[in-house]
Amino acid sequence: MAGNITFRPMESQDIDELTRIAKRAFDEDSKMHTNNEEGGPEGYDDGSFLRKWGLHPDSTAFKIYRDEELIGGIVLWIKTDKHHFLGTIFLDAAEENKGVGTKVWQMVEEMYPDTLSWSTETPIFSRRNHNFYINKCGFHCVRIENPKDLEAGSFQLRKEMKR
Repeated sequence: MAGNITFRPMESQDIDELTRIAKRAFDEDSKMHTNNEEGGPEGYDDGSFLRKWGLHPDSTAFKIYRDEELIGGIVLWIKTDKHHFLGTIFLDAAEENKGVGTKVWQMVEEMYPDTLSWSTETPIFSRRNHNFYINKCGFHCVRIENPKDLEAGSFQLRKEMKR
């Protein structure tokens, strides 16, 4: 069960702990869908990814807690035209497949009720992410980048919000 999920703003002192969580999450996905023991976006394992994007002055980034335990993070790009972008969402591997991600996404949508659309992208190899975004969160695949390349390929996803 998802438990009591809360968000707190991401701060520089959170990066080391969040990077350990992100590493476990991305590595688990890589192991599940590729022959690699490790893998994620550039800098996911040394803190530079979260320092660059989570602390970016134009992003809105949160730590995710379940019952006061830090379990993940999310980076959003909230735009004035109300067409927002989900940069990343990650949960500790031990928290996956418990409904937490779906609850987190529902909370994000509730936080931004005037949103016209959300966009994101996810690796082409990550079938679990495809299931999450499409079947759980209501996104649609609008484009496949580099469809023959499991390393560089990605699904471009979009969700038009009902008004």
